[in-house]
Amino acid sequence: MTELHGLYLEDLKEGMKASYAKTITEADVVLFAGITGDDNPVHINAEYAEQTMFEQRIVHGMFSAGLISAVLGTRLSGPGAIYIDQQLSFKAPVHIGDTVVATATVVEINEERRRVRLETICRVNNKVVAEGFATNMVDRKPVQ
Repeated sequence: MTELHGLYLEDLKEGMKASYAKTITEADVVLFAGITGDDNPVHINAEYAEQTMFEQRIVHGMFSAGLISAVLGTRLSGPGAIYIDQQLSFKAPVHIGDTVVATATVVEINEERRRVRLETICRVNNKVVAEGFATNMVDRKPVQ
């Protein structure tokens, strides 16, 4: 690992894991809605959201996916890796003020194709709110 490069394929082992935690704020939700254009009122309108099955505003599901991206892009495998796919199921709502912990765990390494498959899980207070699998393309160590 170097200052500007994360882990290399040869550094990774099945079972390795890394996490990133974020407490979601009102500003996060409003900015996410503005950046993505997803201004569904269940996310930004308290009166509307009170009338839904959630009974309050919920955070965009893709916000959790963004936290998975933070794990993959900064910790495992980190800078230099390319996030090439994600399968994700949303299991429970996230609310403003919740702390989401996104965790990625290496489950398979394909050295020939330079692919690393990772289990991805987001939790709030140990409750799974999103889960799935991602694939990263990871560099080999440079030849010295």
